[in-house]
Amino acid sequence: MALTPDSGETFLREVDENLRRDQLRETARKYGGWLIAAVILLLAATGGWLYWQDKQKNDAARDSEQLAVIFKDIAAGKLETIPQRLDALAKGGTDAVRASALFTRAAVAIEQNDRATAISRYHEVADDKGLPAPYRDLGLIRATSLEFDALKPEQVIARMQPMTKPGNPWFGSAGELTAMALLKQGKKLEAGRQFAAIAADRQVPDSIRARAVQIAGTLGVDATASLSSIAP
Repeated sequence: MALTPDSGETFLREVDENLRRDQLRETARKYGGWLIAAVILLLAATGGWLYWQDKQKNDAARDSEQLAVIFKDIAAGKLETIPQRLDALAKGGTDAVRASALFTRAAVAIEQNDRATAISRYHEVADDKGLPAPYRDLGLIRATSLEFDALKPEQVIARMQPMTKPGNPWFGSAGELTAMALLKQGKKLEAGRQFAAIAADRQVPDSIRARAVQIAGTLGVDATASLSSIAP
């Protein structure tokens, strides 16, 4: 019996649907395992990334809280376990927490007359390539200040050279160490000029600039013009 136009269209549609179903079944048979594996990997990667992000945030909050408790105990004079707790924090955590722990550990060591430990911790900061440059520079300045008498003047000058440029955030401290090293070499005029450069840099703290003006004067270099820009 001949098919009516409507029946023909229905028949063709059913054939088309069956073909599509067979194609999907065949595709699923051939590639289903790979597709499922890809979906699982994607979900695992996404979940792992979200977990890592959350863990990083939680770890940072925990380390910051521990550091705050340590500061509170230091203020209260409870120093018995402070060195160990700071050392533990210094082994991990965020850059800010790690650097703060190392600087604080060094300060506690100085308070306890343990210069060797303080120098070691400052060098840890200076040598930690994972920390921002300002942290590392400050660590090197602090270590050099404690080691100054044991270092040759040229060693001090070489260490401070990258920071003895006007505008550098540590120019005042690095410049003072450089000027003192120049004095050890007997180079009074060069030292005086270094102190005068410190006094002229308005980004240097006023206390350091005022001191630089006075010392420059004793070395025969007039830096009094810088006094007018120093807050009273």
